[in-house]
Amino acid sequence: MSSAPGGTRVPVGPLVAAIGAVMLLVSLFLDWYEGLTAFTVFELVDIVLVVCTLLIVVQLAGGMGLIKPPVSPPIALIVALFALSVVLTQLVNDPPAVAGRAGPDRDIGIWLGVAGALLMAAGAFLATAHISLAIEPRERTAAPGGAAPGAARVDHEAETVREPARPAGSAADEPGAPQKP
Repeated sequence: MSSAPGGTRVPVGPLVAAIGAVMLLVSLFLDWYEGLTAFTVFELVDIVLVVCTLLIVVQLAGGMGLIKPPVSPPIALIVALFALSVVLTQLVNDPPAVAGRAGPDRDIGIWLGVAGALLMAAGAFLATAHISLAIEPRERTAAPGGAAPGAARVDHEAETVREPARPAGSAADEPGAPQKP
């Protein structure tokens, strides 16, 4: 997070990319193909995807100012696009461990991996475009009498209830007019 003159700027891109990286990392532990996780099916692809997710998380730390020097956003974009292409190729072309006509169906892990890789790429693009949220803290000012602005004023010591105002020119406004009980 960087500090702006009136508040704080939170980078959106690294945050979105890191959420996608966590989704992709979790997906590797889930079933990609009926009963087979990514770590079971792949030989090297799973390790490459883990390295990509860790680099994106490091980019989040750099974007938040936790580490110096931060990872360059264009490098993070290249890594995220590479991870997306790896996941999409595994979606289109089954790995050798499950290849064949009667191979197992795709399971939840591969779909979560695709969603995570898409979020990584979108977040890396937002980081490259330097899009961030500006947060400006505002102080509450008290209205006269100590009440918050816009708050209704209530007189707790009043013994009678005030009746609603009557329109001007009504018979009750005239002196000596009979008043309803």
